[in-house]
Amino acid sequence: MDAPSSPFHADELAAQARAGTGGRVGAGIRAFMPDQHRTFFELLRYLFVATADAEGWPLATMLTGTPGFVYSPDPVTLRIDALPDANDPAAATIGDGREVGILGLDLATRRRNRANGTIAGLDDGGFAVAVRQSFGNCAKYIQRREAHRVPPAPGRVDALDGLDAEARALIAQADTLFVASRSGPGISAAGGLDVSHRGGRPGFVHLDGDTLVIPDFAGNRFYNTLGNFLGEPRGALLFVDFERGDLLQLQGLATVEWSPDAAQPVEGAERAWRFAPTRGWRRRAALPFRWSFLDYSPATLGTGTWESDTADGARSS
Repeated sequence: MDAPSSPFHADELAAQARAGTGGRVGAGIRAFMPDQHRTFFELLRYLFVATADAEGWPLATMLTGTPGFVYSPDPVTLRIDALPDANDPAAATIGDGREVGILGLDLATRRRNRANGTIAGLDDGGFAVAVRQSFGNCAKYIQRREAHRVPPAPGRVDALDGLDAEARALIAQADTLFVASRSGPGISAAGGLDVSHRGGRPGFVHLDGDTLVIPDFAGNRFYNTLGNFLGEPRGALLFVDFERGDLLQLQGLATVEWSPDAAQPVEGAERAWRFAPTRGWRRRAALPFRWSFLDYSPATLGTGTWESDTADGARSS
């Protein structure tokens, strides 16, 4: 059950304790969106969304539009004038009363805000979210990229029951991923779905067979994702091919390795978590954008990878 008078649920508090950062007061976590967050969402051309399928497995996806396609008519409501396309595995997961997690992120400026809540209105043009929690995030580990709109030309969808060579190559060179998680049974007011960003140098995600091993660098110390994994190990990952507009969406099981030894080869990592995919989808040219790389986050440049020669080969900033 939820911890009384805390914006964190019991599993998040347990994760904070295991990480040695217990007693977080949750400064900045609100039950409404401040005006600066509401204004920020209206500037976005893309949005990251966490949903859950009929069996309860999280999914991570990306919605796009023109500035203003996301807006806030009041401090506890977020309206998104977009829906997942028919080829998106998340298409069937949007429904009234269902949980949803939102990440607004502008890669060009490194600004990001998160929200979670429930879908409180669905129509042919999009959906509204009744916001339960809203908070900002620091700009650490976000690589700056400039988005360029291209004519939409979605290609085929490849259903995956494992990681093929193309998926492995995308993961191996990724400097950015997105993770969707959800709170476990018995969590109510302080729980729900969450979608979060992770970043590092190319090679920061290690492939151990078909399992992804992801270092956990110092962040806001809220442990929303790792706390969710304590109570509900099912999760989802999203990788974006920024040059081709492809999306790789994975579902799988996550386990957290709390010992610092788990990520000892990676400079700056405090622990690691493992993600074993169970199924996935590659959606070719799914996005009407391509991104040009600008620079690495200064925080990223202070981290390493599982292979030191990979870190040495990272793009110069």
